Amino acid sequence: MKVKFTYYIFVLVFLMPSFAFAGSVMLEDFKVDTTDQLVKLCTAAPDDPFFNHAQNFCHGYAQGAYDYYEAAHAGAKGPKMVCFSEPAPSRNEAINLFIEWAKANPQYGQKTPVNTLFRFLAQKWPCN
Repeated sequence: MKVKFTYYIFVLVFLMPSFAFAGSVMLEDFKVDTTDQLVKLCTAAPDDPFFNHAQNFCHGYAQGAYDYYEAAHAGAKGPKMVCFSEPAPSRNEAINLFIEWAKANPQYGQKTPVNTLFRFLAQKWPCN
């Protein structure tokens, strides 16, 4: 029993810190307080230890924000901000375009990501 306990302590003390800091994505990035953090998750390198988590979070965040927007604007409750062209872009295409836009507009890096995401969407696919 003591050997197992010592083994787990070794793993926690010596290996977990290296795992947590091995890639460019940090656990704090998953708070997604800023657009820069969302972009960092969306652009995680495939060899980053948090790559799968970061990609899933990125796509889930963007899809969830858009789904909420769609639900809030169902019916004639107000003007729509986003009207996708036909054919509509795939989620991957839209996220990649958002990343390019966010990198070209660093002034929004410290803004809340949902506001920045919709600023981009409304500029790229405005409703006329």
